Amino acid sequence: MTDTIASLVDHACLIVHGPDQQGVVAEVAALVSRNNGNIISLDQYSTDPEGGDFFQRVVFHRPNLVAAMPEIEDDLQRTLSTFGMTWRLVDMSVPKRMAILASKSDHCLLDLLWRHRRGELAVTIPMVISNHTNVAEDVRTFGVPFFHVPSQEGPDKSQSEAEILRLLAGNVDFVVLARYMQVISNDFLEKVGVPVINIHHSFLPAFIGAGPYRKAKERGVKLIGATAHYVTEELDEGPIIEQDVVRVTHAETASDLQRRGADVERAVLSRAVLWHAQDRVIRHGNHTIVF
Repeated sequence: MTDTIASLVDHACLIVHGPDQQGVVAEVAALVSRNNGNIISLDQYSTDPEGGDFFQRVVFHRPNLVAAMPEIEDDLQRTLSTFGMTWRLVDMSVPKRMAILASKSDHCLLDLLWRHRRGELAVTIPMVISNHTNVAEDVRTFGVPFFHVPSQEGPDKSQSEAEILRLLAGNVDFVVLARYMQVISNDFLEKVGVPVINIHHSFLPAFIGAGPYRKAKERGVKLIGATAHYVTEELDEGPIIEQDVVRVTHAETASDLQRRGADVERAVLSRAVLWHAQDRVIRHGNHTIVF
């Protein structure tokens, strides 16, 4: 069952990362306790107990959390700095602001909007931006502002990207590319300043680029899939958040594969967005730890 924002009042999520060493888990638990918190869930992972990297996600309840946050943060800074740990403390009752970029394909976009309306995604959606107008009326029926920013012809997208950056500036905590069929420039990624999540219509790293279902049919594949990943400077090479596959047969056409692939894309992207919104994903180099 998905938590609602109201049910998360006075709940905090603490993310801890650093060198694995004796006493870290006990110290984090003691810190929560002495700040009148009660641990609700705790997940942790170590790449190697002897000199590896340690990752931890702790959810705890603390009455009057907002008032206590500065004191808890001071305690975290004093305590975890001695262990060489980095940390992040999040008030879970404050929803992340998610902007969606889309093109002509609407299946991922509408699925996210539908799940948000049903309360399955504890985020706010300040805007949908598209380089086409065919999804405008559907978006507005969900009560979400729609902005049309046409893409420029040719490889130089600087003008359209500048307009998108203007709309996003100060208004979002992360961006989702819901089948936004434009290559994002390195300059855009540097300036946007928030994570960008993409859904790729293939099981990366296979069938990178355009026409993946046609390529898959030509190769006679028995599995098709989708990949949600963070966008980086290297095209389709960012840290993977979630993947899934579905079995297919020789009898299915490229259109059949595309239709079935769309179902996988929706499911994979919605899970990736949910996990990111819940601070379950920790980026580590070019891969992720997902609690």
